[in-house]
Amino acid sequence: MRQTVTMRRFAAATAILALLSGCGGGGGGSGSVGGGGTAVTPTPTPSPSSTCSLRSRQDWVAAQMTEWYLFPDTLPTGLNPAAYATVQDYIDALTATARAQRKDRYFTYITSIAEENAYYNSGSSAGYGFRLALDASNRLLITEAFEGAPALTAGIDRGTEILAIGTSTSNLRTVASILASEGVAGLNNALGVSAVGTTRTFQVRDAAGTRNVSVAMADFALTPVSSRYGAKVIDDGGRKVGYINLRTFINTAETPLRNAFANFRAQGITEVIIDLRYNGGGLVSIADLVNNLLGADKTASTVANYVTFRPSKASNNETTYFAPQPQSITPTRVAFIGTSGSASASELVMNTFIPYLGNRSALVGTNTYGKPVGQIAIDRAACDDRLRVIAFALENANHHGAYYDGLAGFMGATCRASDDISRPLGDPAEASTRAALDFLAGRACTPITATAAAPVSSTGLAPQADRVRLEGRPMELLMPDRPTTPQREVPGLF
Repeated sequence: MRQTVTMRRFAAATAILALLSGCGGGGGGSGSVGGGGTAVTPTPTPSPSSTCSLRSRQDWVAAQMTEWYLFPDTLPTGLNPAAYATVQDYIDALTATARAQRKDRYFTYITSIAEENAYYNSGSSAGYGFRLALDASNRLLITEAFEGAPALTAGIDRGTEILAIGTSTSNLRTVASILASEGVAGLNNALGVSAVGTTRTFQVRDAAGTRNVSVAMADFALTPVSSRYGAKVIDDGGRKVGYINLRTFINTAETPLRNAFANFRAQGITEVIIDLRYNGGGLVSIADLVNNLLGADKTASTVANYVTFRPSKASNNETTYFAPQPQSITPTRVAFIGTSGSASASELVMNTFIPYLGNRSALVGTNTYGKPVGQIAIDRAACDDRLRVIAFALENANHHGAYYDGLAGFMGATCRASDDISRPLGDPAEASTRAALDFLAGRACTPITATAAAPVSSTGLAPQADRVRLEGRPMELLMPDRPTTPQREVPGLF
């Protein structure tokens, strides 16, 4: 059995801490990620049956939960696995009490080792390559399209509305009729199974008019920093502002992040916008890298954050220190763009700088999801099972954490803004980007109300199905009830 501690933060050969998606429960992968990792040696447990029967897998899960779960007092006693048809259903029952307390909103789950490794190492995914949301009028909108994926190749990009979906032009069904008869689940079904070759015809409307477009799902590598708008310098009335849009915390983000900050440093930039508005999380090692790239004025003895396990596992606790990089800058002001789709590793980065920047850092947009805890990943390779179990809590240098209802109430400053999909991400005229520039310039803004983000669904669906609301439209990122690893980390991905 191999274990990785993942909150979307640490990856090591045998164990990784990673920060998993708050919004989807996702998290860091099991490859080597660098950054302050904690190697965890699991207590030997009796080998289950050599078969991968449902009961054998459930018993294995129960043993790991008993040993590692951060909230052991919430685990039920005498829960009969036979009453549950799947491993995930059983996990949901084991974590029901913690979920009701908003501590584990489907953050503990079973997934595929192979699928996770493919995503965290290269962003590998099969799909159309766009991100979908529903607005207040139940319009199905593209909030983002990814380079190298089928949708963008077919001319579908941010701001496009999907009017109807079918397997061909002869059986197109309008989004309105699907929602009326089947609800949001009907949209997920209409989009098809996430597999190479799944093909749908979409009737779309954008600035070029209304047309029908046929798109087939294909394998593509999600680019964590867009080649179109992911990293640039904005001229705001003669002031140079660095802009980074990070889609997800995966290994391939390292080089573009370093390159972007090297450019900022060369131009003497000290005011930056970190756009995490749809970022559900990922590897903690990449979160550590972002922190370090913003920490040129820090030393190797400056605390970035603390990782704390339950008392019986306290030997795994660790303190993460800054490690300034050759590309690092010393920020004077930072605007973090976030929404309820911003979770886990995204929140870790924001929380890290509260003690050091105070009201010189701001959350811009809406309140974040609220995931101040992280998963370890425990593998049972014979069954391609990876258990992501909440095992540790995170705190910043001031020992502040527990932001289960989002970060708005913790940040030194907040500025409310909408997500204006009529404009490209990073456009200085786009509402959230404009609000971020205003904050950096010292102009006034309306604070974000620190209300709980993404309430737990009464239907008992996975966390993404709680509908990530993007204040201002409002919009809800579309998520299936049982998301894939990429969908956990990239909310709204299809």
